[in-house]
Amino acid sequence: MNFRSITSNLVLTLVVASSLIVFTWPLFIEASGSSESEVAQAVFILLMPLLIVLVLVETISGNFKPQQLAVLAVLIALNALIRMFGAGFAGIETAFFLIVISGYVFGPKFGFALGSLSLLVSALLTGGVGPWLPFQMMAAGLVGVGAGLLPNYARTWAKVSVLSIYALFASFFYGALMTLWNWPFLAGADTSISYVAGAGLVSNLETFLQYQILTGGLIWDAGRAVTTIILILVAGPALLATLNRAATKSGAS
Repeated sequence: MNFRSITSNLVLTLVVASSLIVFTWPLFIEASGSSESEVAQAVFILLMPLLIVLVLVETISGNFKPQQLAVLAVLIALNALIRMFGAGFAGIETAFFLIVISGYVFGPKFGFALGSLSLLVSALLTGGVGPWLPFQMMAAGLVGVGAGLLPNYARTWAKVSVLSIYALFASFFYGALMTLWNWPFLAGADTSISYVAGAGLVSNLETFLQYQILTGGLIWDAGRAVTTIILILVAGPALLATLNRAATKSGAS
């Protein structure tokens, strides 16, 4: 492994680690007086330079060739449009299947860029810009990273199967992260499901699970999982073949 590859992997590790810290701080750190907008603003300041650095490092290192950047741009635009058919309605989420499949084909760095930037473009198109957006971008990026780390199989049915299983996990993982970041702000104080600063990891996890159940978060996540799995089963074989050809032509594989 050369120096450029090592640097590229370090950048991705930094992005993932920073994202997870931002989401899971309620489990480890005492709450501050910051409002949601202040927290979101800080996350944007953290996230955007990391994304830019990631793409620049990949471009310079040769891992993102011009053809791959073109493919990335097309998929970002396509996924932003696809998301308009399901985002925000009864847990139906139409964008995740493309993030999962593309991340699987092109790798974790590509998956992170696609997940994050396609949700940004989608929000700009629909006016869905708010304090939740940077968290959505990071969580979707992490879904793309996970897909890129899955083992690659020769047979299409095996690929579709592992992607479907991953989609189930990723849908609930994404939902948990999105609920976790605003739990201390929305649960109120002095209730059975309130965040208690310094209560300990196990205690806060138990309370958070109760919060997820009472607020219907798990039902919403189940809708996302079902939608994503159905789309992977239906469109997965053809999309995998198309993206694999694009990856070969662009030098990604």
